[in-house]
Amino acid sequence: MRDLPVRGHEVRDLGLRLPPERMAPLRAGRPLKRWRYLGVYRRDVMLCVGAARVAGVPQRWWAVALPDGTLIEASRGVELSRGRAFVRDVLDLKLDERNGVEVVSPHGRAHIWTSKPAPVNVRGRVSAAGHTFELDGDDGFVDESAGYHARHTAWRWSAGIGRADDGRRVAWNLVDGVHDAAISSERTVWVDGEPHEVPPQAFAHDLSSVGGLRFREWSARESSMNLLFMRNSYRQPFGEFSGELPCDLRLAEGYGVMEEHDVRW
Repeated sequence: MRDLPVRGHEVRDLGLRLPPERMAPLRAGRPLKRWRYLGVYRRDVMLCVGAARVAGVPQRWWAVALPDGTLIEASRGVELSRGRAFVRDVLDLKLDERNGVEVVSPHGRAHIWTSKPAPVNVRGRVSAAGHTFELDGDDGFVDESAGYHARHTAWRWSAGIGRADDGRRVAWNLVDGVHDAAISSERTVWVDGEPHEVPPQAFAHDLSSVGGLRFREWSARESSMNLLFMRNSYRQPFGEFSGELPCDLRLAEGYGVMEEHDVRW
């Protein structure tokens, strides 16, 4: 196997079992962690739908955020697959999902994988807080990840979609803590659908900025858990971005999330 990290089409030349193949449940003494996340980021409504499996234990969640600070979230009724997201009485979405930017990185004696397609065309309907929103546009972001992460793993992350002041469509994926090598990282800015790897970006401790982007929060998903075998501290605010992307593109508008996650799993 080649030295890691590896980014792009060469990931499939590594000889590793990676999604959509079934991965081994244990490697280097670490259980498999796997998740799939859909975010939809618009000026009038934002949402996320997620499904994870950590050491064989399933978790599912969804949330809808509105600009006035309304946040509705729950963990039941989620169906999420390549091409569709469904939550009974809340949303039914179809995704035109293309191949994403793939990265495999080392994590101690093991490895981790991710695929990030953006922007993703999303069509369907969302109903929440007495409002109904019809979706039909390139407003989606997908994170599919799997691997044998360390017992203690922590990261900061930002994903968003918007438009540059020259009119071009942009999306971004910025991270610190996982897949964050100086080169062959998952850090990406898409310009009119074309991905460009970008240098490391510093996150503010309060998640108010990352690199040249400033962030104004609408509302936040938060959780804190302290169980016998798992501890978790998590915060993911939805909101608006302004400022400059790391490829010297100034935002005319931008919507998405920041995230901080510290977990023992």
